[in-house]
Amino acid sequence: MALQLNFNAIRSMRSVWKNKVVRQHCMKRLDLLECSRTAGSRTTSRSSSSLLYDYGTTIDMMMTGTGRCYSPCSLPLSTSSASSSTVSSNNTLDHNDLSVRYLDGEHSGIVVFALNRPAAKNSFSKNLVKLLSEAVSTVTFDKNARVVIVRSDVAGIFSAGADLKERAKMKQSEVAPFVSSARQLITDLGEMPMPVIAAIDGTALGGGLELAFSCDIRLAASTAKMGLVETKLAIIPGGGGTQRLSRLINPAIAKELMFTARVFDGCEAARLGIVNRAVEQNDGGDAAYQAALQLAQEILPQGPIAVKMVKKAVNKGIQVDLASGMAFEEAYYSQVIPTKDRIEGLTAFREKRTPKYTGE
Repeated sequence: MALQLNFNAIRSMRSVWKNKVVRQHCMKRLDLLECSRTAGSRTTSRSSSSLLYDYGTTIDMMMTGTGRCYSPCSLPLSTSSASSSTVSSNNTLDHNDLSVRYLDGEHSGIVVFALNRPAAKNSFSKNLVKLLSEAVSTVTFDKNARVVIVRSDVAGIFSAGADLKERAKMKQSEVAPFVSSARQLITDLGEMPMPVIAAIDGTALGGGLELAFSCDIRLAASTAKMGLVETKLAIIPGGGGTQRLSRLINPAIAKELMFTARVFDGCEAARLGIVNRAVEQNDGGDAAYQAALQLAQEILPQGPIAVKMVKKAVNKGIQVDLASGMAFEEAYYSQVIPTKDRIEGLTAFREKRTPKYTGE
């Protein structure tokens, strides 16, 4: 959402740009954008004149370096011309592999991505990656979506990772583009503006666990089995596992888990800090999902723009030194100042009533 330009925002932007680390980071990312644009990918650079018209979007481009443009009403483009080979030649998709549910009633504002490939243990096929990519692209721009939950409709399974049967049939030239598209999907899921919660009620291995790593919060059943087991197949995690796990926990412990391809349960994952917490599995086999719903309901009443800005500030800040992180915080704080929600929060506090936030 484009926010109204104001002088505080301009001053904040200037302050951020004066920070040498942030400036170098932004310029490097903009150089990459230009290279991607000339290479014909979906990434596109933004002109500096956009600073005067869309402060919110420009700060996001400067801070994240994405500059990607999606249409909420259209399907996303492939991540690159090479990755188009990951889509079946007849361009048909089996939509039964993924269910996207917009909950209503007391759960209104929650969107659920439910994996459903029981015969393949929710492994990532070309079809499932394409469906998830489309869902992420669409929901990213849905103003009414406040929280996303990623879960499985298959009992005892979250995701077994890559579809090795399909992978075995791929030509060698197809493997790298497919892995690249899956990696981009996992990255895009993590970059959704609203909180994303992984509800792990069953086995999450390899790419399935990497998908959960990209989520903001992970809740797991105590009996759920997890692990990055790629070294058993003489490969390494290819969806960000080597990077995200070593940032979640002690890098030495992360190495041990990947060197040994160790499988651990939800309780051990909680002890290590891989998941936020483990819950005892219920008779319905969806204890983590129920816990995710409860957590999402705690998030829903909060100011949606503020929640999004917190996510951006944390995600960007942990990648830089403290001084640069404070500059990021200042920039994102300035984006909530001109919002109607901020005024509503102050008014509701003064009137001793519950605020009604609209995301504006």
